[in-house]
Amino acid sequence: MPQKSSDLHGSAPDESPVALLLIDVINDLEFDAGEDLLAHALPAAERIRELKARAREAGVPAVYVNDNFGRWQSDFQALVDHCLEDGVTGRPLAELLQPEEDDYFIVKPKHSGFYSTTLDLLLEHLGARTLILTGFAGNICVLFTANDAYLRDYRVLVPSDCTASNTPEANDQALELMRTVLKADIAPSAEIDLGTLMHE
Repeated sequence: MPQKSSDLHGSAPDESPVALLLIDVINDLEFDAGEDLLAHALPAAERIRELKARAREAGVPAVYVNDNFGRWQSDFQALVDHCLEDGVTGRPLAELLQPEEDDYFIVKPKHSGFYSTTLDLLLEHLGARTLILTGFAGNICVLFTANDAYLRDYRVLVPSDCTASNTPEANDQALELMRTVLKADIAPSAEIDLGTLMHE
């Protein structure tokens, strides 16, 4: 596991130059295109789970960056419970990717994980400069978060098999945009060498 900081004061106890972001993976998918997104998201969720397990072994912290989906009177655990217990469309995603006790979480009000959230502060305390972005939807919240990460001079990786949108075409377009405009590395997750990233 990552080295522990000697000075917590309410800040993140882990130190890591790399952080894995799981964007809107806890999602009830209770909207018109939810079934379509689920069909494409499930294979990506399997890859995200595998990448998260590898990240844990390498000492890379996982940060759930999740929309509150209009549930302003609930916290992140309430969102997890809702997706696991209320028979919603997105339950299979929550079952695959439910957070572990020492994972971090940020609740966001809009598309980008950076907009009006404490993500900047958390990443500063972690010492992270490389971000691996995964999640849903690739052409909306992953794209907006990648854009804001790029503007903040983070190195951005968006493994192409760890994100999904309502259609494969929309996802491919977003990935290409992130590759060309945001200089993101979109190689598949199996090609990510976490050990090397941690020591660069």
